[in-house]
Amino acid sequence: MRFVDCTAVGDPEIMIIRHGALPTLAAGEVLINVHAAGVNRPDILQRRGLYPMPAGVNPVLGLEVAGEIVAIAPDVSGWQLGDRVCALTNGGGYADYCAVPSGQCLPVPTGLSMQQAAAIPETFFTVWANLVQLGHARAGERVLIHGGSSGIGTTALLLGRELGLRCFATAGSKEKCQLIEDLGGVAVNYREHDFAEAIVQLSDGEGVDVILDIVGANYLEQNLRLLANDGRLVIIGMMGGISATLNLMPIMLKRLQITGSTLRARSSAQKAAIAEQLHARVWPALAAGRCLPVIDQVFALEHVAAAHRHLESGDGMGKVVLSLV
Repeated sequence: MRFVDCTAVGDPEIMIIRHGALPTLAAGEVLINVHAAGVNRPDILQRRGLYPMPAGVNPVLGLEVAGEIVAIAPDVSGWQLGDRVCALTNGGGYADYCAVPSGQCLPVPTGLSMQQAAAIPETFFTVWANLVQLGHARAGERVLIHGGSSGIGTTALLLGRELGLRCFATAGSKEKCQLIEDLGGVAVNYREHDFAEAIVQLSDGEGVDVILDIVGANYLEQNLRLLANDGRLVIIGMMGGISATLNLMPIMLKRLQITGSTLRARSSAQKAAIAEQLHARVWPALAAGRCLPVIDQVFALEHVAAAHRHLESGDGMGKVVLSLV
């Protein structure tokens, strides 16, 4: 099979397509013939040597795939050969075949292409785990999403609309702000406005109940200011740094909660639990044509370096996908 070799650390050009043996199935796994794979920022961080990987995961890049099941471990039930699935992987998605724990697989939603399905797992799992499970976002609450035009941001807006949340989102251009508005959010251009002041005005001085933050340290002070009483700050990225001075007073006075997580370090059982909730709560919406992932651009596997450069540029809106067929 083909796979993307990225054993060195550096620029996108270090990624080389090589040929190797198919993965060996472990207990609880299925083997997927990959038709499409998502490209995500953790892939870029891993390529640059900045993403610590848990022990035992596949070092090949690629955290989400869509394709057909071609082999099943003896202890796996509920899946059949030929089933069309999308899956959150433990690595190995940039390849013709990928072994995945069966609990991290979901059926390709009715009516979706493989490319659309490959754009779902990483961001939908991440947003559900952080916005819903950790952030406890509930219908009617106000949510601020930083990076609203990104893969994570567009997914959060889609799920927020489905869950009845009032979503605000930041972005850095008119085009990206327009996308946020098209997805049902209220956009703030952080290049033209102080986003904290803008959100205060847009929320009639009440602030927001939950913040989903990919920036980290640089936004900490503004985020704490914007949270309403009993608000929750969920940090899922550190694009703006990992260290900041923390003022404890607003946390105490407003009973704030600060938390965060990464997805890859979670156990297979935890990821399977997220998959079950998505299947019950979100898959009917996808089958009905709602919550469809926003795909920015599709690249052939041979152009994986161009896909990484495009995602790193920050110019895109939505998900980047690799096509393998």
